[in-house]
Amino acid sequence: MLKTSTRSFLMAGVCAAVMPLAALANDPKATIAELDARLAKLGAPKVQGIEKAGDKEAPGLFFGPRKLNNNYDIVDDIKKKFGATATIFVKQGDEFVRISTNVLTPEGKRGVGTTLARAKAFEAVSKGQSFCGDVDVLGTAFSACYNPVKDDKGGVIGVTYVGFKKS
Repeated sequence: MLKTSTRSFLMAGVCAAVMPLAALANDPKATIAELDARLAKLGAPKVQGIEKAGDKEAPGLFFGPRKLNNNYDIVDDIKKKFGATATIFVKQGDEFVRISTNVLTPEGKRGVGTTLARAKAFEAVSKGQSFCGDVDVLGTAFSACYNPVKDDKGGVIGVTYVGFKKS
């Protein structure tokens, strides 16, 4: 039998482990910080080569040695752990193309190859600024955050997104 002090210590540890996840629930600012931290652990972002993105071709976006185009494990893990939609975009010309997403089209397919709508979020990230607020993503309302992804020279080369469906 565990002593009361040991049992209290163990319960405190369990609560501390669960609390961060609960704090992120329906909080796009905290959840995008989690997404960006996971990407940063992979290494510095860079654009290299051309890759398939749905029906389009788009620049390859890498974090360290890892290519994110058509790689869904990180965005799917964000959905699994926090219930959020998540997307990684790469800059192509004056557009941002979805290369990794758990956002589905009305047909039920991943929205890979679609572009970021030209609205407030687009304007902010194009200027290298973050945006948080209510948005329409492929026809559905979300409370969301977008952060620019910058290369080693400070140029915007992509965007991360996290959103929670509005009820």
